[in-house]
Amino acid sequence: MIAKIICYALAGLDGIPVEVETDVNKGVPSYDMVGLPDTAVKESKERVRSALKNSGLLFPMNRITINFAPADLKKEGAAFDLAIAVSLLKASEQLIGADVADTVFLGELALNGDLRPVSGLLPILISAKGHGFTRFIVPAANAKEARFLGGAEIYPAENLLAVVKHLLGFEPIEPLETAEFAVCKRQNSSADLKYVKGQPIARRAIEIAVAGGHNLLMVGPPGTGKTMLARCLPTIMPDLSFEEALEITKIHSVAGILGEEGIVTERPFRTPHHTATTVSMCGGGNRVVHPGEISLAHGGVLFLDELPEYKRSTLEALRQPLEDGKITVSRAGGTFTYPSRFMLCASMNPCPCGNYGSANLVCTCTPAEIRRYRKKISGPLLDRIDLQVEVDNISYDDLTSGEQREDSKTVKERVDMARKIQRNRFSEYALNTNAEMGERELDLFCTLGEESETILRRAFERMKLSARARARIIKVARTIADLDGCEEIGPKHVFEAVSYRLEDKF
Repeated sequence: MIAKIICYALAGLDGIPVEVETDVNKGVPSYDMVGLPDTAVKESKERVRSALKNSGLLFPMNRITINFAPADLKKEGAAFDLAIAVSLLKASEQLIGADVADTVFLGELALNGDLRPVSGLLPILISAKGHGFTRFIVPAANAKEARFLGGAEIYPAENLLAVVKHLLGFEPIEPLETAEFAVCKRQNSSADLKYVKGQPIARRAIEIAVAGGHNLLMVGPPGTGKTMLARCLPTIMPDLSFEEALEITKIHSVAGILGEEGIVTERPFRTPHHTATTVSMCGGGNRVVHPGEISLAHGGVLFLDELPEYKRSTLEALRQPLEDGKITVSRAGGTFTYPSRFMLCASMNPCPCGNYGSANLVCTCTPAEIRRYRKKISGPLLDRIDLQVEVDNISYDDLTSGEQREDSKTVKERVDMARKIQRNRFSEYALNTNAEMGERELDLFCTLGEESETILRRAFERMKLSARARARIIKVARTIADLDGCEEIGPKHVFEAVSYRLEDKF
């Protein structure tokens, strides 16, 4: 008898339907798998055999042939275990009368029949629903992740025997209730701008950067609060919408790093060590192409501390994602595109000893050492960083003063207002922030007056800026105007935007 069960394979962030066809015939007992299964799928033979026997079910001692269609798609991972087991039971007539049509089965089997969680479940469910499937049987351990998919019947099962009883109608499994994203628990961050003492220019810069989605570089001696300022960025970023949370969760689900809530509730803050490789930053792997730090920071912040200490090739890999908001990873396992619309925040010392340009510290580096240190960062990468600010040491009086400073909540209110203006402005365009504007949008929404154009022209000629740098200055000026609630970009907005480009520093 032949049985057909629907499962799903994961290709990047997309699910691809796979039909598990099982043929059980009389003959010399054998167990063959065809359809490009990888090692993990082939090893399911023993897992499924033990799971059936230890669940009190019969393993057919016949000639068994299992085909995974489409046959030209490589099947990877252990998520096919449950579908294989159900197809064997159906083909051996142990599930007579069970309705398995239009049901997607996902899960890894333990030897005792328990169902173990699988990575990438949410993107699979979303893809399957898009293909018209609305009934799923998944591991109970994946229930928190699966409960956010609305408009579908999702049955969380603890083990294989529970699945069999459910299909036969003996002990039906209660479907998951759709969870509300609004009531999900948010983490309370210990970072807050009210704890940042001094640094008014840097505080203003991170507010502008978040308001417009701009990239930011902070340059200054060690211990001036650059890392502390960076960690405050997520606290002033707009709250995640459900659609944004789903997109970020899909990436984190594939990477296998979802938290207890089963969905990402806070904007990511990724800070890879400077020894990170290009592959770990961009994504890849020997067998499965996993998303890298660039994609894991999607919708949030990628913080690179001590920027010059990263490998040159790793930093150069950031250039294309910073422009396009996505990254295409090509490896032996395939070619996949992951979203990577993140805010880059970087910090660095001005020289190897860290004291060059400081108001109260003496630099001990030679000009050649300083030049060599700065050359670790290429001009094209710096060109893509919209705001570049200096952060200097603060005095003891600033550290001990009891002056009341704005907290993150107050700054976030201004950021939210600026983002609302941008949403209204780009309502008819596929854009969210000023930083995403192209030349068309610059012409439509960023018209400069004569005085503003004169200021920008002088800065362009004096600082020897590129066309890209000019466009990014205009985008920053547009954000500053939004924070001021101004419809037109004025001279003061352009002047402030120009002041965030470091002259003669790199």
